[in-house]
Amino acid sequence: MKKLTLLMTGLLTLVTVGLVGTHSATTAHASSSKLNDYISSQDIKPASITKSIWSGFPKNKYRNGYGKPEGVVVHETANSSSTIYNEIAYMKKNYNNAFVHSFVDASRIINIANTNYLAWGVGYPGNARFVQFEQIEVHSKSAFAHEIANAAWYTAYLLHEYNLKPNDAAYDGKGTVWSHNAVSKYLGGSSHTDPVGYYSSNGKKYFGQAYTMAQFYTLVKAYYNSGTSSSSSSTASTSLNKATYTSESTTATLSSSYSKYKLYNHVKGTYTNMTTYKWSSISAKTGKKVYINMKGIRSPQGSTWYRFTTSTAKGAKQYWAYSDAFNLSTTASSSSASSSSNAATSSSSSSTTTASSTTASSSSSN
Repeated sequence: MKKLTLLMTGLLTLVTVGLVGTHSATTAHASSSKLNDYISSQDIKPASITKSIWSGFPKNKYRNGYGKPEGVVVHETANSSSTIYNEIAYMKKNYNNAFVHSFVDASRIINIANTNYLAWGVGYPGNARFVQFEQIEVHSKSAFAHEIANAAWYTAYLLHEYNLKPNDAAYDGKGTVWSHNAVSKYLGGSSHTDPVGYYSSNGKKYFGQAYTMAQFYTLVKAYYNSGTSSSSSSTASTSLNKATYTSESTTATLSSSYSKYKLYNHVKGTYTNMTTYKWSSISAKTGKKVYINMKGIRSPQGSTWYRFTTSTAKGAKQYWAYSDAFNLSTTASSSSASSSSNAATSSSSSSTTTASSTTASSSSSN
């Protein structure tokens, strides 16, 4: 990773003085990314790929044949309350409407469809040309940085895998790295613009600067040139716990034993890059009222965890804690089905587009 850090620094320096590419002004702006700098300075290591190929997806060749994609399309789900497992479960149930090859979040890269065959994520004609993956919306500075690192590394990995050179399609519609927005603009098939809005809003929220596809492409190229994204460098993922999630809408109070436990950004043990918080950060005390919006059952332990906020304000910071840290209201009830079934908490606001239509099966405006 030190090699990558040095290479990224060198690349950014070259870009700034206009020596890389023919779009020096735009690319120079792309290089001055606080998020990319953060990924480099924190030595964030991308997750390894977990292959969980489902045999139920259709197997149709790309326009140039089996195993011959021409680039990579980057999506995001436009679902602020979903999880990577929710989205995967929904997509398996609704693949006739749309599906992608992989999903990425802050801690995982899960490949669910064989990338040697096409997916149905951007409509015609893009489906017959590109490998496609979705990003799950995440809700912290660290999680967003880790997710972007994972997505950029995975894009570079796919380019290496299929002997494709990095080429940003945003400028002329002729390249190997595409956003869904670029596909809509240059090829049609849908009117979606993801992940542009998600990148911009989370960049502003967590880094004080809108994140752009141009900046993402700079990171992709850095990983590609570093050699760390080649298939030989991909290893099995660290063994992690899984969790089944259920949406909740109830209140609780902190129990007298809350201080025995910790606050996390996810269910403990389900992500490789966990963040812990001090109870003092939420002015905790016994009896403090909190608002629970999700329950997680961690397996194989079977322990129960709750995600909560300390206010009902839009965008309030969310935390996870073990169930014994709370005294739940007797009116607590689940508002959606478990993600362990196909009726996942995601109602599919996925931004992917159907194979036969220009609209997605979701409610996403992207």
